[in-house]
Amino acid sequence: MLNVERSQNGFALALPARNGHAQPKNGHERDELRTRAERAIAHAAKVRGVWHARWRTAQIAWVLGWLALCLFLENYDARARYQQRVRRRQREEVRQLGAVARWRLWGRHLGAGALDLLIRAVRAVLFGGRGASSGREARLAKQARWFKRQLVRLGPTFIKIGQALATRADLLPLAYIRELETLQDQVPPFSVEQARATLEGELGRSIEEAFAEVEWTPIAAASLGQVHRARLHTGEEVAVKVQRPRLEETVSFDIAILRRVVAFLERHPQLNENADWGGMLDEFTVTIFEEMDYVREAQNADRFRENFQTWRVVYVPKIYWTHTTARVLTMEFIRGTKVTDLEALRARRISPVKVNRLLVRTYLKQLLEDGFFHADPHPGNLLVMDDGRLAFFDFGMVGRITPQLQSLMVDAFFHVVNREVHELANDLFKLNFLKPGFDPEFVRPVIEKLFEKHLELKLGEVNFKELTYELADVVYAYPFRLPANFTYIMRALMTLEGIGLITDPEFNFFDTARPYAKQLVLRREGRQLRRTLAAKLWGRNGDGRVDWSRIWKLTKWAAKAYLES
Repeated sequence: MLNVERSQNGFALALPARNGHAQPKNGHERDELRTRAERAIAHAAKVRGVWHARWRTAQIAWVLGWLALCLFLENYDARARYQQRVRRRQREEVRQLGAVARWRLWGRHLGAGALDLLIRAVRAVLFGGRGASSGREARLAKQARWFKRQLVRLGPTFIKIGQALATRADLLPLAYIRELETLQDQVPPFSVEQARATLEGELGRSIEEAFAEVEWTPIAAASLGQVHRARLHTGEEVAVKVQRPRLEETVSFDIAILRRVVAFLERHPQLNENADWGGMLDEFTVTIFEEMDYVREAQNADRFRENFQTWRVVYVPKIYWTHTTARVLTMEFIRGTKVTDLEALRARRISPVKVNRLLVRTYLKQLLEDGFFHADPHPGNLLVMDDGRLAFFDFGMVGRITPQLQSLMVDAFFHVVNREVHELANDLFKLNFLKPGFDPEFVRPVIEKLFEKHLELKLGEVNFKELTYELADVVYAYPFRLPANFTYIMRALMTLEGIGLITDPEFNFFDTARPYAKQLVLRREGRQLRRTLAAKLWGRNGDGRVDWSRIWKLTKWAAKAYLES
């Protein structure tokens, strides 16, 4: 639960630690971010004042409240079907009891029926026609466009939240996901005067002293900053990212208000069925404060470059530290082709299919080996250079995975590749995709049926509409949820899926992943077996048994991998 403390003007100021998996490698880093967030949120709450807070709360509540109502009405049929099944089961159970129990149940069901009629009447008034079944796709698309416009109007914090929600197919319909995925660079730029003032204030010198030339028309404008092309006095062409004015104060103020909303949701569990809102807000807060610190972003880029130093086909632009501060980031300017520009790639004799498979392999390494991954791989942050190398940009949003979570993910990955559906269901339980207190065996048949149906499909064969509606029924009928620590993992994977659909609809995950899976398991299992053999040879008791069948299997894999290489 979220620990909520309130200041005199009503803001929640506490940002408690959570027992999630996706933590930075160095816990001290996250503590520093929390401390910084605490100070910034407290300061914003004090500076903005009570009336400003109330007005901002009303704006946010209107957008979120209308969204919640629309989604509730759109998904009401799935919920109603589930309630009907529950009532049928209750009627069967109550037959064994007396007349009084039957009358009480009849009264409850009568009230539920009246509420059902009222909800359907409200839906008919708002949606017209025959309710949710009439023109559903067009109506969802219209609602999604409205929601995206409201997020842009509410500002940087909510644009970033919209980008995070674009990963939550368990919370939003597919039309919303598709619309929110476009929330990348569709933000108006700020003025030249503001950009110039920020640059000079951060670098401590005039523009003329810092740069030989600057193009003041930004080449990209995003939620947190904008990018200008420039040239250093030493001749290097660079990209300079400048943060939006008063960004930290704006974001801190919005988070303080959102904590009040989350506290309300956590006091009303019936409104909090399938999402850990507190965990999501905590994860979002730490991530956005890290993203607002351009020094950290530059350090992330250097770490990513180090992780891929042996991969000649992956490139990370050089950071110019003499021109980098917390609010200004200067890096090498790279020219190239977007990974989704198929015609331009083919004109340069570069295969989009090979680019997509390289991208997938880089993410298998990031997630399952490095425990450090680029969490925002949209096409604007990926370029294919003329020599075929894949360049990564924008390391403000990164994810970190603990060894414990990584081990569970490796197991799940291996079971997906080997199509071991029964084991994959166990993995989902271990990864906390099931609400606490529920029997895993209750939902195992549903999980196995879904995976058996969809695991074999190529990307171009997936019927997303059918899958979305099927999952909607499952989410309402069964106790599933997406853990907060998977928010940015899912964001990255869904963005990769979108790129894959464009560049290679025939892409088969198993063909690309199977060799990597075997190499990964060989390394991990080999280390474990060496420890087991050593324990056996030294006469240690306990878990010192040797699994000779596993040794034989690993030996065959190693021989095959050697011959294939």
